[in-house]
This record gives sequence, C-alpha cells and structure tokens, in this order.
Amino acid sequence: MEASLGQKQRQLEFPSVTLSHVSSSPSAPLPLAASASFAAAQPGGHCLRFQDPSSTDPVLDLDLRISQIFRLGSAELLCVSQESGATDADEKPFSSAIKIGFRTEDESKSFLSAFEQLKHGVVSPRSGGALENGSLIAAKSKFDHKIEATSAKMYFHYYGQLLHQQNMLQDYVRTGTYYAAVIENRVDFNGRVVVDVGAGSGILSLFAAQAGAKHVYAVEASEMAEYARKLVSGNPLLGQRITVVKGKVEEVELPEKADILISEPMGTLLVNERMLESYVIARDRFLGPSGKMFPSLGRIHMAPFSDEYLYVEIANKALFWQQQNYYGVDLTPLHGSAFQGYFSQPVVDAFDPRLLVSPPIFHTLDFTCIKEEDLYEIDIPLNFIASVGTRVNGLACWFDVLFNGSSVQRWLTTAPGAPTTHWYQLRCVLAQPLYVMAGQEITGQLRLVAHSAQSYTIYLTMSAKMWGAGANQGGILQTSSCKLELKEPYYRLSQPQPYVLPQDQQAQQQLIQPQEVSPQIQGGTDPGMTIQSSQNSEVLDQ
Repeated sequence: MEASLGQKQRQLEFPSVTLSHVSSSPSAPLPLAASASFAAAQPGGHCLRFQDPSSTDPVLDLDLRISQIFRLGSAELLCVSQESGATDADEKPFSSAIKIGFRTEDESKSFLSAFEQLKHGVVSPRSGGALENGSLIAAKSKFDHKIEATSAKMYFHYYGQLLHQQNMLQDYVRTGTYYAAVIENRVDFNGRVVVDVGAGSGILSLFAAQAGAKHVYAVEASEMAEYARKLVSGNPLLGQRITVVKGKVEEVELPEKADILISEPMGTLLVNERMLESYVIARDRFLGPSGKMFPSLGRIHMAPFSDEYLYVEIANKALFWQQQNYYGVDLTPLHGSAFQGYFSQPVVDAFDPRLLVSPPIFHTLDFTCIKEEDLYEIDIPLNFIASVGTRVNGLACWFDVLFNGSSVQRWLTTAPGAPTTHWYQLRCVLAQPLYVMAGQEITGQLRLVAHSAQSYTIYLTMSAKMWGAGANQGGILQTSSCKLELKEPYYRLSQPQPYVLPQDQQAQQQLIQPQEVSPQIQGGTDPGMTIQSSQNSEVLDQ
C-alpha cells in the first residue's frame, strides 16, 4: 500500500520543466527552469504549483477549476488560467497563459493525464497498472446531458438492489445462454482482455474469467459495484483477474484496450432503458480494432396479431369512467381520454404464437458498426400478408441477440413459443382494430423515438390495403394509428393464453374479465411463475 501511494505521489510531481509566459503582461516573472506539482487547495479543489528549484517558496499557484490545458507539441503544453486581477467590480477577469516544456513526450502525457484527473475527478491510469476495485469515477459526461437526472437516479437505484439482480440471474434462459456463449467460445476469451459493460452483480465477468480471460474490467455505475466487488473477492481463483470499476462507461478510463466487450444491454423491445447506446459508446472507447462483442447484433421481430381477449380486457378498464352518478358526479366526460390512455400502454406478457396473423419480419441492429445517434430514432417499415381472415388487434414484437463466437454461434431469443424470459414479449394494441382477409396486404410503420427518461415513444401506424379485384391498383381500405410510451407498459406477465379460433373469439367476449396484476410483482418475476385469472388457467392445447 505504501509503495502504491508513493507511486501515485511521484505521478503528481514533475521535477524538471521549462516555463515561459505567453501573456502580453505577465503578473510576475517566471524562472526558466522549475518543478511542477499538483497539490490540494481549499476548498476541496487542486492547484498546479510551480517552484524554483533554488527556493522552497512556490513561484505560482494555478487553480485547476479555472484553468485549461492545450497541447502545443509532443513535449509542450499551454496552460491558460483565469486571473481576477480586476480593481473594478464591473471589470471582467483576464487570462494568463504559460507554456510548459517537458523532457520527454511520456512526461508530457503523464502531466496532461494528471491534470485532467484532478480537474474533473476522473481516475485515469493511462500510464498502466490495474485499477483498484470500486474506483469512483465522477466526471460529467454525455450520459448526463441526454438523460434526466431523476430518471438516472431511479435507474441506478433499481439496479443497485440485489433482489432485482436475482430476478435476472434466475432467468435461466438468459443466464444459461450467456454462460454457454462464453464457455463454448473459450478461444475468444482465453488470454484476452475483457470489458464487462454494466456489470451488475459481476456474473458475466466471472464467466469470462472461467473462460480464461487474462483480465476483466467490470464497469458498473450503480451501488451494485460494491456487491460485485464482494462477489469477486469471494471467488479468489477467478477474482484475481477481475477489476471492478465504479462509474459510467461514458466517463471511466481504462489502462488498456479490450479484446472482448461483453454486456447485457437489452431492455423491453430490445431498446428500452437506452443501454444499447452505452454499449456502443464502450465499443468506440475501449474495444481494439479486431475486437469482438458479445452480443454482436440484435433483431426486433414484428407481426400483426389477433387477440379479442386482450382487446376487451383493455377496453373494459375504461368502463369505470362511464358512470353517470359516481357519488353524484358524472364521470363520462373523461371516458374517451381514459380509453385512449389504456391503449397507450404497450402490453408486456407471454402469448401463444398462434395468435399471429402473418409470418413475422425483423429489423437488425448491428452493434459492431451502428452509430450511437442511429439509436435516437428508429424507423421500421411494415409489410405483411395476412394468413387468415380475422380482426387485427395490433402489432406483436419480440427480439433476439447473436453471440457470434469463433467456435459456436448462439442466439438468445424472447420469441413467443420459446422458453419464457424475464423480457416476455411486447404488444402494441390498436384502439381501432383492422379487418383483413387471407392474402390481404398489411402495411405501416413502427417508429421509435428516444427521450430523456431512458426510454422511447412508440408511433405505430397499420393499414389494410385493397384486396381482391383491383388490388394491383393499390389503395388503402383502413388505417389505424396509436402512440404508446415504452416506459409505462401494462405488465400483464401471464403465461400464454388459451388459444381460441378467431371465429370463436367474438362469441366468448362476454366471458372475459379484466386480469389485474399485483403492484408488488410488476417489476418482473421468475420466468417460471404463472399469473393467471381463474378462467384462463386451463392447459394450452399441445
């Protein structure tokens, strides 16, 4: 420990630099040769101190908070500092500039790194060496500018709790697929440097270490970083090759480039919570030229569906507002707004794939080359051919991701009919359904627009095109649109509903009762848990 502290102290001292004024009217002469060091200043900041080697008194102290540094050459820097120097209250402060020369380029880089670390509070061991577990990163970043502070606070609080990490770990489809993808592709991890983006409990970092990783940097911004450190310490054979870094990937600095990025950045509909952007930023900042990403791409799958049970269930929620004498008050003026409000919630649950009206299509997001800005707004054209004649109640969506390993390619899917994950599937329900015949074309657009609450607004338009004679002339028979908030879904969280033939659904509408989900479980459940109303508890047809 004492040796480590001594090394850090030496990194903040530069015994032989040359100084010269650039300002037109310097406040005091500077020695040609001097020593430079960084020292604590009051209150709570740091200063850059220059001293004449022949004297113990400082020649000049510069407050880092009002100073900037610029590179002039490989071994020359320019330091610009704001000086008060004003005698009149209305007179603006002026700046002084000092050119600093170093003996070597490496010394110049070390000085610049130390300056930025102390000015912004960033841990940045660019000169090499491992980071200490739990290192705190506290710089302002792009994340802070595009995400609301209240949303970020709630987000990191949520993922800083072990019960939510347990919910994800107990998703054995998710965790097991990650484990298989890593262990089956040892050739990609063995002897390599790995960065775990949004490490959470650190489970993926431990998987990478099991696969023979040379070193793993587990980057986690929430208080879960402390739990990850404990978990890593409790597995010493693996933990000696894992460093937990507390901070956002947009802000942290790592001492070396990564050969592999591993992360679980997927949210509902793949993009919710906007962590994919952080994954892409981590790629640009940390991944070497020939590095791999686990996962490497994601696909959003979509298909129209018909589900009268669900439609009636949502519509019935607004019946409360049709009361004309609620303690003497007529609630009906708000019924229309309430009706639209319930249909603005995307539905998160598991459904029977036989409810799909046509084969699905998909939209690909390639994490290895996509730009962060491309995730701000995602436009997906829709085009389907109805397989049956029925009423279309909306658009069903799910996603999958690919682990493109050198030995084995693994897909993690959330598709209906596949083993249920904690992501379930998502359905956008139209307040005004469409009526289609078999063979009729369904077109439209799914548009996802990111917002500062770490989610997306969904704009969906679906149209049924002219069918039968004259269809080749084009034309639209019906169109229905809706706007939904991905951040505020209706967590139905049921297992697949009993399948009913389309012609029988209308006759059974009167049997449907709204299905309510307890608020205590709306944050997600074990994928094996079944939440069903009594009338829907019968076993699915095999």
